[in-house]
Amino acid sequence: MGIVINQSIKNTIITYIGFAIGALNTLFMYVQFLGDTYYGLVGYILSAANIMMPLMAFGVHNTLVKFYNEFETEKQKSQFLTFILFLPFILIIPFSLIGYFGYHQIASLLSKKNFIVYDYVWQIPVIALCMGYFEIFYAWVKVHLQSVFGNFIKEVFLRILITISLLAVYYNFITPIQFVFALMGIYLTMTIIMKLYALRVKMPSFQLVIPKNVKAIIWYCIFIILSGSVANLLLEIDKFMLNFYIKIENIAYYSVAIFIATVIAVPSRAMHQITYPITAKLMSENKHDDLNNLYKKTSITLQIIGGLIFIGIILNIHELYKIMPADYSEGIFVVFVIGLSKYFDLILGNNNAIIFNSKYFSAVLILGLLLIGVTISLNIVFIPKFGIKGAAFATLISITLYSLSKLLFVVFKMKLYPFTIATLKSFALLIVTFVLFYFWDFGFNPVLNIVLKSILITAFYLGLSYYLKLSSDINYIINSVFKKIRN
Repeated sequence: MGIVINQSIKNTIITYIGFAIGALNTLFMYVQFLGDTYYGLVGYILSAANIMMPLMAFGVHNTLVKFYNEFETEKQKSQFLTFILFLPFILIIPFSLIGYFGYHQIASLLSKKNFIVYDYVWQIPVIALCMGYFEIFYAWVKVHLQSVFGNFIKEVFLRILITISLLAVYYNFITPIQFVFALMGIYLTMTIIMKLYALRVKMPSFQLVIPKNVKAIIWYCIFIILSGSVANLLLEIDKFMLNFYIKIENIAYYSVAIFIATVIAVPSRAMHQITYPITAKLMSENKHDDLNNLYKKTSITLQIIGGLIFIGIILNIHELYKIMPADYSEGIFVVFVIGLSKYFDLILGNNNAIIFNSKYFSAVLILGLLLIGVTISLNIVFIPKFGIKGAAFATLISITLYSLSKLLFVVFKMKLYPFTIATLKSFALLIVTFVLFYFWDFGFNPVLNIVLKSILITAFYLGLSYYLKLSSDINYIINSVFKKIRN
């Protein structure tokens, strides 16, 4: 777990720096500089691009991680990478032709409620393509256990470029319309940088040779396309469908609330960058006990860290919305509901990595596809009646059902168990913290209130967690910090 802790800490720090910059962009710059309409448009474009990304990447970013260790020589690995790089063109070429010749029909359908969308629909597949190839090159460095730089580009560098572009809007160097185009250039830039870094980490000798296990590779790619689409649809379909029923400004309000709730998932995103390839390696070597131990450790560690973030957000949410325009306050309910779904998904540890690298990966896909139907149906029913609150509630039901199905599958099929007695203690600690601090407010400036209350919550929550020894990894980190302070 040494390399896991090391890179997870670095990735967590980087990701939170990125989220701090993202918070500045999302809670202030987008709202004040871009305006609700163009902010809603940007949110819709990125949401649609995320939905499309698994198709444009052809699922090869996860396929690369799964099959990399099966090739023994450097020559075979280089041939495999070359093959992987060209696979996405199986879908890129036909999609490009369909988009070119059918643009008017597609754009008209997507812009029926909000006509502003019409002129920007073509940017969706372009950004999706950049996202896809970024993940492919990122996967290449992850199999070499070098996840930190890619995480920096994805979480920090991307947001810095967005900040610069938003400042350019504020100082009238560019218009909001030009910002939307600049966003596409930003995603292209980060993809090129990731490619150059990947080749620096390990420069392959490019040889286009079809691997012997090509059938297994293709089938796994198809699975990743479908499963990735399921996962992204569950996360993004709400914003995508809001465009069909309500004014695009509401997507801006919803995007802010989703961003706040997504902070809960940051530790999971950071840890999975390094636990995914390690999980794949343990499974390929049939080390069941080591895998079960890793499963438990990731679960309790993420539960404690995620719980702290979740409770911190919920106990400070009203103060946070005081510093934003009043129209955005409708998102408070969305934050709470989506936060619950993120927290539940967080405590499953490296569940996804286990499923995607097992022989049972196709079974869970069927459940996911069924839940997509449920999600779309729930959004169709709830959004017209309740607006963004309806979308949030539909997402909570869908993600909770999907996470629960994956958990039960791993427990009963693979005999791996993420929970221990520490899990119950952590839940109890979360409830006690909520009850103790819910009515505790300061009469100061909202920002100062958030800072002071967060310090008290963190000290109480982490202090009890350390005393109860709920997570050996968290105690190890705290002891390391104390040791450095003493020295």
